[in-house]
Amino acid sequence: MTEQVVVLGSGYAGAGAVRSLEDELDGEADIRWISDTEYHLVLHESHRCISDPNVADKITIPIEDIKSPRTEFRQGTAEDIDVEDRTVHLEDGSEHDYDYLLVAVGSQTAFFGIDGLEEYAHTLKGLDDAMAIHDDIKEAAREATQSDPAQVVVGGAGLSGIQTAGEIAEYRDEHNAPIDIHLVEGLDEIFPGNDESIQQALRSRLEARDVNILTGDFISEVDEERAHLGEDDELEHDVLIWTGGITGQDTVGDVDVEKDDRNHRLNTGQTFQTSNERVFALGDCALIEQGEDPAPPTAQAAWQAAEVVGENIARTIHNRPLKEWTYDDKGTVISVGEAAVAHDVSLFPFLDTFGGFPAKTLKKAIAARWIASITGVGTAMKAWPDM
Repeated sequence: MTEQVVVLGSGYAGAGAVRSLEDELDGEADIRWISDTEYHLVLHESHRCISDPNVADKITIPIEDIKSPRTEFRQGTAEDIDVEDRTVHLEDGSEHDYDYLLVAVGSQTAFFGIDGLEEYAHTLKGLDDAMAIHDDIKEAAREATQSDPAQVVVGGAGLSGIQTAGEIAEYRDEHNAPIDIHLVEGLDEIFPGNDESIQQALRSRLEARDVNILTGDFISEVDEERAHLGEDDELEHDVLIWTGGITGQDTVGDVDVEKDDRNHRLNTGQTFQTSNERVFALGDCALIEQGEDPAPPTAQAAWQAAEVVGENIARTIHNRPLKEWTYDDKGTVISVGEAAVAHDVSLFPFLDTFGGFPAKTLKKAIAARWIASITGVGTAMKAWPDM
């Protein structure tokens, strides 16, 4: 009987893994791909839609353009995974049996119990989120004046928060919109935990775009009009966006495999195999062992891991030893509106941190390379101008 491999999720991990599985299995097993959307979103470029919604067409890749005809696709949201019966239950009531399961459902935003935050803040985890931010910023600017500008607060100054603030500044400057932008980070510096050189490069570019950076106080409470910082300070907001952390999806909360007690992300070794030998996980939903710290929840890590997980599932089917994957950090590139900052990029070993045309071109090239890898060069070339 032919083995059934089920893949959950169409993010970087899911899309890349399907391509890897197709190459490795070459028809030896049936692949069923399940996702709640009929497209793959190039998520690390989704912030572009905040300033220009037309970019959406370039960063949403139809599933049918990615998978081979032999791979079956079902649109639906996984509600429960029964590892004893080896069955995935979808919200529509359908059930899908598997011999091997790859969980790549990504993450959801963590609100850390902050009162009012989930109720009043936008998040940026998908295309609809980016479009909603664009619409609210456009409406807030329409109702504001130069003497009484709209107040936009972005909570969290990691990669997503920085790119979001930069894209809002791009929209404001392009439309001469009356908007004040505030980027709030509870720790002492933006892009926390990274080298001072890239922190300062990002700060200087954000400040040059007239983004007000506030560090050292966490958002403690939110209501319909204000974000409270620490014990005493507050910021009025017309639009509030929260990018301050991730946690596991509800789908994996009750799965009977070892997981982190706080955020429900699935624990795996370097082979991507969980405590259940028939269940593999990668991407943001997984904590992939890499020595002292797990692999980072980044697109770069998911791309690299996806290339190996397909081979490992094929090795499991063939009763062969599994390969161990080690994350290779090839550097960081972050956009600030139309500009970009690059740091510690392996292609440029003699440069630490740089911006300008080289960084901007590199950022575009990374997105184009990914699109080309899952579809083709033609699709990547069409997307190039908007990256």
